[in-house]
Amino acid sequence: MNQAQRHEFFATLKAHNPKPTTELNHHSSFELLIAVILSAQATDVGVNKATDKLYPIANTPQSILDLGVDGLKQYIKTIGLYNSKAENVIKTCQQLLALHHGEVPDDREALEALPGVGRKTANVILNTVFKHPVIAVDTHLFRLSNRTGLAKGKTVRAVEDRLMKVVPDEFKQDAHHWLILHGRYVCIARKPQCEICVVSHLCDEFRRQQKRVLKA
Repeated sequence: MNQAQRHEFFATLKAHNPKPTTELNHHSSFELLIAVILSAQATDVGVNKATDKLYPIANTPQSILDLGVDGLKQYIKTIGLYNSKAENVIKTCQQLLALHHGEVPDDREALEALPGVGRKTANVILNTVFKHPVIAVDTHLFRLSNRTGLAKGKTVRAVEDRLMKVVPDEFKQDAHHWLILHGRYVCIARKPQCEICVVSHLCDEFRRQQKRVLKA
């Protein structure tokens, strides 16, 4: 995919979804941070079911800390890896109170220092909360970027670095959300929905499939 095609790719996604956003339910930067920590190897739907019960009871670092690890587990036990996630969330709340006055920091290094927060989670917070033009690469983005030819790379970081170079600046702020939604609902892993894909004509893999059909 060349740069003109990349521009068309994102312009098309924007035309169909002008204001994309995360599907994780939240009403504050702290709620989103906890939801993203909980979402590792879990679905947004599953996380939302848990946090919809948790947040009316505890949605600040101190109130979650007051629940304690065992109390928190009762709300998130339907989520995969909930034991380790509960430990991380409690430790994150402790650090937020001790080092950041209970506020979510607008700083990559500070975010990645929080337990349970890696580069992808930090990028989600920096982009969604603080409007930094960064791109969080998860399994959906990694698959879609390589499959379409948008930004190829053998590692998640390589794909992220490539996307940051080739995504036109005007689309960088929302690129993460467009790509995650497209990968989640259209360019899915086992059977991509090419027949309903609005950017299939720009996709490397789709064009290869078409050539194979013509040769058959």
